[in-house]
Amino acid sequence: MTTTPPRKTTTAFFVQSGISFGVAVLAAGFAVLNLPVGPWPRAFLALSLLYLVTSTFTLAKCVRDQQEATAVVSRVDQARIDKLLAEHDPFATNG
Repeated sequence: MTTTPPRKTTTAFFVQSGISFGVAVLAAGFAVLNLPVGPWPRAFLALSLLYLVTSTFTLAKCVRDQQEATAVVSRVDQARIDKLLAEHDPFATNG
């Protein structure tokens, strides 16, 4: 018997997060493009922005993977406890 755990986030939260991320990246990119500096500092800042975005995705994936691993271990432990409780008869006499 395999059951999928219920999703913790709603579609609205997912969409809001995506829009927020897009607005932040566009605003930062717009700011880098409109800085009154030469091409080398602008390229450095653009590369820094790209690095920040990719490292953010990597961090989010690591956090998600850790959370999923914890959830699986927690479900297995809960299943073991449920099995022990189902098999336990408090009125049985030993001996």
